[in-house]
Amino acid sequence: MEYIPTLKTKYQEAIVPALTEKFGYKSGMEVPKLRKIVINRGVGQAIADKKLIDVAEEELTQIAGQKCVQTISNKDISNFKLRRGMPIGVKVTLRRERMYEFLERLINVALPRIRDFNGIASKLDGRGNYTLGIQEQIIFPEIDIDKVNRIHGMDITFVTSASTDEEAFALLKEFGLPFKNVKK
Repeated sequence: MEYIPTLKTKYQEAIVPALTEKFGYKSGMEVPKLRKIVINRGVGQAIADKKLIDVAEEELTQIAGQKCVQTISNKDISNFKLRRGMPIGVKVTLRRERMYEFLERLINVALPRIRDFNGIASKLDGRGNYTLGIQEQIIFPEIDIDKVNRIHGMDITFVTSASTDEEAFALLKEFGLPFKNVKK
């Protein structure tokens, strides 16, 4: 028997009927779905210290469970001593099973470990996508706190197939993202 992530099963069995009822979709294909999760981490100090990129790459690979790639600069910026082609960050794109696994770990394990956590902001981008900023990588259990020499943040972008922010918000809320109690 093939392994199916819990959130994927929840999407098919509970979220699709709930969204169909709420928005009145005529077909199951109209229901918005989570397409991918992109985790991005800028490492500006890597201009001075090349080892920081390797550390960031290793940590992000551990968090995502998938090899990440370095992002490189597109242009020269002399004020920042930045040259074209220099590595300035790392990113990873999660799809299918790994995406659902990461989302489940984020909701159930990582977000509750944030100090004084009272929910995440509910501002979407206008096209049905949501970006969550994390200030500390140590909220993820995959990171060994004793080996961390610098605290870094990251951006986690949820790309959905929703055409409006209202539909995307409802989808992410059904998945269990803990949004702040904001009247919408």
